[in-house]
Amino acid sequence: MSIKILLLEDDPLFGETVVDLLEEEGYEVEHFTNGQDALNATFATKYDLYLLDISVPLIKGTTLLGELRDSNDDTPAIFLTSHTDKETLTLGFKNGADDYMSKPFDMDELLFRLKALLRRSNKQDIESVGKLLHEPFYKRVSYDGVELDISKKEYELLVLLMKHVNAPVTKEYILDELWSHSSGGSDGAIRVYINRLKQLLPEIQIENIRGIGYKLVS
Repeated sequence: MSIKILLLEDDPLFGETVVDLLEEEGYEVEHFTNGQDALNATFATKYDLYLLDISVPLIKGTTLLGELRDSNDDTPAIFLTSHTDKETLTLGFKNGADDYMSKPFDMDELLFRLKALLRRSNKQDIESVGKLLHEPFYKRVSYDGVELDISKKEYELLVLLMKHVNAPVTKEYILDELWSHSSGGSDGAIRVYINRLKQLLPEIQIENIRGIGYKLVS
């Protein structure tokens, strides 16, 4: 699972340049040109980093970050701005910025700062079940040191089983956790993903608890 970055930048050409740079580095980037669309996106998606311009339409970058911090969103944030006055920068940090870069800036420096901030913000403990290793911050699971190439639903189901290792996880609970806000959930769908995990990880034991659900055995 790749790291997701929200970019708020109302200059289409500059925004495109930043997106291309980050995607070349393997990041997943969603670009918005006004603060309202960016704010709406945070309700639906969990991002790993915010890159925010300040002077953008509808909701300024400083105001947007302030609202996110008020709602207990502690996602790391860097302001990319042409503002250099003390008042604006002070407001940016007061509203929760972790760093800022003045335009124009060196793209390599952006990558250095971005990677350093992501490393510092990685506060979630690594979870393990035997040789299975889950890194929540990077949203990835590996087995015996090899990262698994799995879909989003496979990842979510495997993590759910890992969190309840050696205990039955009911089908109702799986459906509620993985499909509560979307369509496509069914006993058959669960079976498909369970079988896929068994194929990917023949070394691990996932038991079918008849009439109840499934159990990952350590």
